[in-house]
Amino acid sequence: MSITELILISLGLAMDAFSVSVCKGLSMKKIDCKGTVVTALFFGVFQAIMPMIGFFLGNRFSTFISAYSRIITFVLLGFIGGKMIYEVLKNENGFEITEYRLDFRELTLLAVATSIDALAVGIIFTAHQSNLLFSAVIIGAITFAVCLAGVAIGNRFGSKYEKKAEFAGGIVLILIGIKFLIS
Repeated sequence: MSITELILISLGLAMDAFSVSVCKGLSMKKIDCKGTVVTALFFGVFQAIMPMIGFFLGNRFSTFISAYSRIITFVLLGFIGGKMIYEVLKNENGFEITEYRLDFRELTLLAVATSIDALAVGIIFTAHQSNLLFSAVIIGAITFAVCLAGVAIGNRFGSKYEKKAEFAGGIVLILIGIKFLIS
């Protein structure tokens, strides 16, 4: 897997967390630096951990995965991207916006929920024999940066970009899946 593909996958995976970060920013009357960093850190760390879990689960099934890696990659990325697009189209109202508070339990649940897709990507890393630690760090760092921006954008511009970003992330994942299928 090339660095460009890894960056594009990272950006696609980060879009769910970006959407939630935008909502967190919407609920801040004034930008809260501590809350912004903690929010982005939660999402970045969980996005980095989940592919590792998926990778180790994938290792248990490596013989099967390597034989069907292109099809598995296409199906997983297509499913993840399709799910993201479906959620955007299904949920016209977006996330409910409430007053901002730094709640670690809520952040943990949101981070887990937005990083489930990264678990499947860890299985893809097994199939393509990717460098796990490097890939996880890139995914986590990109998610962290995207979420920092998401909170700031949410605080400044409102929910204008939230659905478009998640939709674009879904399209990117589907296109990468198609590329793997035909290459």
